[in-house]
Amino acid sequence: MDPRLSELFPEPADPKFDQTFRDPFNDIFKVVFYPDRIYHAAYLNATRSPRYRYNVSEVRNAFDITVLKAKVYLDGIFLSNVLRIEYRGARLTEVAREKNRFLREQIMMHIRLLDPEIPDNAPEQGPQADLYLHFDKWINAYQTEIWESVSAPPRKYHDFKVLDQIGRMGSITSVFAFKDIIRDLRSLRRLEVSFRENDIDLPFGYFIRDPQWDNNYTRNHQAPVSPKPSDNDKNTIPDNSYLIDFQRGHFFEDVDSLDPVRYLNGMMEPKNPECNGKNIIEMRWVLQREFASSVVFFHKVTIPPGMIEGTHRHVGTEELYCIVEGEGIAYMGEGDDPANAKYPLVDRVIYGLGTAPCRQVPVKPGSVIYTKSGGIHGIRNPSADKPLRFVAFLYHTS
Repeated sequence: MDPRLSELFPEPADPKFDQTFRDPFNDIFKVVFYPDRIYHAAYLNATRSPRYRYNVSEVRNAFDITVLKAKVYLDGIFLSNVLRIEYRGARLTEVAREKNRFLREQIMMHIRLLDPEIPDNAPEQGPQADLYLHFDKWINAYQTEIWESVSAPPRKYHDFKVLDQIGRMGSITSVFAFKDIIRDLRSLRRLEVSFRENDIDLPFGYFIRDPQWDNNYTRNHQAPVSPKPSDNDKNTIPDNSYLIDFQRGHFFEDVDSLDPVRYLNGMMEPKNPECNGKNIIEMRWVLQREFASSVVFFHKVTIPPGMIEGTHRHVGTEELYCIVEGEGIAYMGEGDDPANAKYPLVDRVIYGLGTAPCRQVPVKPGSVIYTKSGGIHGIRNPSADKPLRFVAFLYHTS
């Protein structure tokens, strides 16, 4: 135990803390697997005072958002469960800058804790709150900690170095509607967050009438609600938030058993001469919002005999196709992969961009098409009787 701690309080700190900090494996794993293996608990809010120690149990990320589950101890005595949210603000910085504003010291967050007992499509999925996030120079991010309780244990008191952070607008806060869930924090599997500018432009003090949001930029996910092809009103579900998923694993015994979402003339404009009323492809959306980091989705696509997915360009995203069944023809932008110069050069109608030259490459099980931002791809199934199937990952570039 750190001798400086014994001067501040008589009770010994839990030895597991010091064992964790001294464990040589942490010096390895915090580099290789950051941040899921180990987190710098010394930088969390209450550690302004050495009387407080944190035990971080789970960490999840989505883009530049980090959410931590932890326990905080005061003088070695358990004090509270903690849900900590950190946000580095890259997207919100950009939209605020378009309004000639800076984010300053505080921003706001809307957070909803999703109750696992309530179905995903229920209108009210769990308690929600609007909170302030405060910029922290230690981590170069905005953050707040939601504690189950901010009351000190019996016969204890908060250190004055920490007390000024505690409050409704503070970086350590408590939300009455969240208490039951945070009390059983281990069972919390999902939450949604979105971020916006502060109501007041600090330090000038004037009211911001059009605060900008980072609510995942009109992101949506696909669901097989309607069998009608391209029934976007039913099959496209708006999100308007980031999902943080603490579930540790997903197993699908057979993704082909998932109901598909059908698309008519996918990635084609009506003026494309290849459009017709029968050109329907199917996508089985395996994982979407569940992904951490910048991954957008993983799905399995079926191109029926004679059908085609329109040729299109990726901007700001990358996508990987891996062919698993059937044979077909893929189209890749001229020059995207210089090794494709040996394949025929053809003109293709590019979704929203007119006509451009592409290389026509043959694909079969085991073929992989990897398209980076600015690249072009599309795929056709020329077979008269066999489907063409591939799996695809899409993710944002950074």
